[in-house]
Amino acid sequence: MRHNKSGRKLNRSNSHRKAMFRNMVRSLLTYEQIRTTEPKAKELRSIADKLITLALRNDLHSRRLAYKTLENHGLVKKLFDEIGPRYNGGGGYTRIIKLAQPRKGDCAPMCIIELTKRADEEAEAPAAEAPAAEAQEA
Repeated sequence: MRHNKSGRKLNRSNSHRKAMFRNMVRSLLTYEQIRTTEPKAKELRSIADKLITLALRNDLHSRRLAYKTLENHGLVKKLFDEIGPRYNGGGGYTRIIKLAQPRKGDCAPMCIIELTKRADEEAEAPAAEAPAAEAQEA
């Protein structure tokens, strides 16, 4: 029986799984959106949400814990300086969007995992508000 054993094995060894999720969370924080299989995305969501929660605490210990996972000073800096301040807390930092077409080779269900508040969305929001404000003044 698998009592009290959380997480999917995904047919990989422990070290392979750890390396795979480390690479995937790096890509997610770099590009803010990646395409992967559904079970991998569901597992990746918990890792990414924990890292963003660390970024909300924003202290030295949190940075060191994030570095243990990311192993990249530049990415830790981006996480704490750019990604973390977008969120007020409360969870729900990632979104999984299921794709209609499965993967061609093995028919695996595919999806897109992305951050809910992305940088390009933030750049568009002030630009959209500016013309509306000008219209009200006129």
